[in-house]
Amino acid sequence: MSTVSELRITLDGSERAVPAGTTAGQALDADGRTVIAARVNGELRDLAGELRDGDAVEPVEIGSGDGRAIMRHSAAHVMAQAVQELFPEAKLGIGPPVENGFYYDFDVAEPFTPDDLKRIEKRMREIVKQGQRFSRRAVSDDEARDELAAEPYKLELIGLKGAGPSEGAVGDAADGADVEVGAGELTIYDNLDAKSGDLRWKDLCRGPHLPSTRVIPAFKLMRSGGAYWRGSEKNPQLQRIYGTAWESRDRQDEYLRFLEEAEKRDHRRLGAELDLFSFPAEIGSGLAVFHPKGGVVRRVMEDYSRRRHEEGGYEFVNTPHITKGDLFDVSGHLGWYKDDMFPPMEVDGGEYYLKPMNCPMHNLIFKARGRSYRELPLRLFEFGSVYRFEKSGVVHGLTRVRGMTQDDAHIYCTKEQMGGELKDLLTFVLDLLRDYGLDEFYLELSTRDDSPKFIGDAADWEEATEALRKAADDSGLDLVADPGGAAFYGPKISVQAKDAIGRTWQLSTIQVDFNQPKRFGLEYQAADGTRQQPVMIHRALFGSIERFFGVLLEHYAGAMPPWLAPVQAVGIPIADAHVPHLDKVAEKLRERGVRVEIDTSADRMQKKIRNAQKQKIPYMLLAGDDDVDKDAVSFRYRSGEQRNGVPIAEAVEEIAKAVEARIQI
Repeated sequence: MSTVSELRITLDGSERAVPAGTTAGQALDADGRTVIAARVNGELRDLAGELRDGDAVEPVEIGSGDGRAIMRHSAAHVMAQAVQELFPEAKLGIGPPVENGFYYDFDVAEPFTPDDLKRIEKRMREIVKQGQRFSRRAVSDDEARDELAAEPYKLELIGLKGAGPSEGAVGDAADGADVEVGAGELTIYDNLDAKSGDLRWKDLCRGPHLPSTRVIPAFKLMRSGGAYWRGSEKNPQLQRIYGTAWESRDRQDEYLRFLEEAEKRDHRRLGAELDLFSFPAEIGSGLAVFHPKGGVVRRVMEDYSRRRHEEGGYEFVNTPHITKGDLFDVSGHLGWYKDDMFPPMEVDGGEYYLKPMNCPMHNLIFKARGRSYRELPLRLFEFGSVYRFEKSGVVHGLTRVRGMTQDDAHIYCTKEQMGGELKDLLTFVLDLLRDYGLDEFYLELSTRDDSPKFIGDAADWEEATEALRKAADDSGLDLVADPGGAAFYGPKISVQAKDAIGRTWQLSTIQVDFNQPKRFGLEYQAADGTRQQPVMIHRALFGSIERFFGVLLEHYAGAMPPWLAPVQAVGIPIADAHVPHLDKVAEKLRERGVRVEIDTSADRMQKKIRNAQKQKIPYMLLAGDDDVDKDAVSFRYRSGEQRNGVPIAEAVEEIAKAVEARIQI
């Protein structure tokens, strides 16, 4: 029987011959530190994997997206090994890489303490220095069960191997962290001693991994917390340890500095420090109350939005907070969205729901009387309060709440008007976001996939998707695909905005919907007298007032631009005798619509300045004897810069113009 002694592979776009038994690492001449894995025929593989005839091989560098994910996954295994060495009773859950880091879930008797994390991290560093090798081997289901008999959660994953994706999804693990759901082959990764080759630890995992633990350049454990097994509250709560890992110490230090800055900007902290909003336990999780200063910011945001909508030809409507459940049967939300709705309440023998969205009620407004093509496009707009039953584990300040106010618009138009309306809508949305100080965007196009959750005709979906794609292309912004991310009734474009420290937030959405008009029987009389179905476009600009408030607060680190600041200027007298002078200045500012206060407290002037800076007030107007004599003020900016002896009229004009022009300082 003859054996193949030579293989033909493709490397760097060219074909070459290599001896049989050549590994991916050998073909790439990989050092195992810069190039840490291979992409073989489009699939990620270990460097130790042997190649086959016809394989196309590409290098995967540690600093690439795939390289970081592999490194972080390997770090998760090192962490799990360290935990089981220090806590032998710990049972393994899953341990995937995630954005900027990794985690692993453990079933332990007591939650991990900060001291525990220090011990685990120390043990991880010892394992890394040992240079243990990651070694992959395929096993049968029975072999895997025998080897992992003491790991009940791994046994459950093995049982899910033959399940379809909908049955076997295990959170992030379904994306390849520990077991490939539905795969035909199970694999175990052994951590082997670098010198003796003895087994040190093992885990059920599809890989790939780094060649050695020594290749992990920089890592740090961040925190621990509870997490339900496979994301379900019906399952046991495990303890999750989060960590981060990077391709260099410098890159990790940069990321940790970023986290420090993000923590300073945390809108929950700023909301308390600036007395803007709170979440009273007496009201309930995810339900915010806005204090007077927060109420000012919110009102200004809403008022400006209303004015722009009026200029854009929108008509204002208002709808109730609750409705009969039948309305959501018609819209389809009870069938596809019920888990995200609050439970029903019984009223007059029927079921009523808190509304999770405004669109079904807007459809009823359209349907309230006959409509003509002459009325289209009809643009209905509402600041509508909606309620969504977010799980307690995902509620987060203002950015993930249970009660919110959507700046919701629904546009009803003809198919002929659809393309132009979408283009104008996107321009309107981007211009308004720029007015609030955000100016770096890309777009995401969410489409349907083969999931049964999507309703309606495929042809309608295709037409709606192409209309959105054309509007996105016309905007000139980058467009990223999001297959399967559409709403159940139609595709959507999401505006992704970057904030001041480079984080991306999903804000405005535009959705094209052919299905709701059908379900509600919406019609208009066309020019030829026939009854036609309108196209419905859903559009949320902020997404929700609450979330956008939180995003802006973090974007500006609490130092809101003058037009949005709750207090735009504060008068600081050097002595009580100077208060009347500042009262005169304040009166002139109020005549120009400026929100101004006078600090008449007993504090010394320097403390008053510090208090104003802590409250991030844009302008401080100081007054002493010299200022009174010259009919002037000393002008101090939020940055600390100061100009003395500024005439009152000039100071008032500068502040008023900055407010009116929405200048960012």
